[in-house]
Amino acid sequence: MGKPGSPQAVQRLVEDHYTALYRYAYRLTGSAGDAEDLTQETFCQAQLKLNQLRDQTRVKGWLFSILRNAYLHRRRARRHEGLVSLDGVAEPVERTSEPLPEVDPGRLQQALDEMPEEFRTPIILYFFEEFSYREIAEHMEVPLGTVMSRLARAKAHLRARLLPAAASTLAEGARRATDGL
Repeated sequence: MGKPGSPQAVQRLVEDHYTALYRYAYRLTGSAGDAEDLTQETFCQAQLKLNQLRDQTRVKGWLFSILRNAYLHRRRARRHEGLVSLDGVAEPVERTSEPLPEVDPGRLQQALDEMPEEFRTPIILYFFEEFSYREIAEHMEVPLGTVMSRLARAKAHLRARLLPAAASTLAEGARRATDGL
């Protein structure tokens, strides 16, 4: 990768990880501008701390941790309100064998934005960035069981927010298809 902290080393980090970090930042913030700012801030901090990276095989997780910490720092500074509590959400029921309907990306992002960060982060890392449960646990510094529980509750929240509308859209389409027969 070149000498730690060198422009070549930082350029290599940006080339290898920009897209994944931006995607993660966008899912966390729901805003392209905020995602760009967070991603840039992450690479600036990484450049300053590159000598602290001991294991080059863990660079992706290290960068994701820097981004998450920057995001949390910004959130604390802004004190956003309007989050939905997931305390009342029941554990998910058995998975159906039917394929899931398509979900509007805007509605998905809105549902993600409503979740508290401790539920949003694992769902983003698991489904969008393909982190394992263990990697998420290490990243968030929580037990593996906590990750599993948070993922289950976050998925239940997303199902409740997104599937009723998708199911009614499917029913509407099926009704229209039979209207002309």
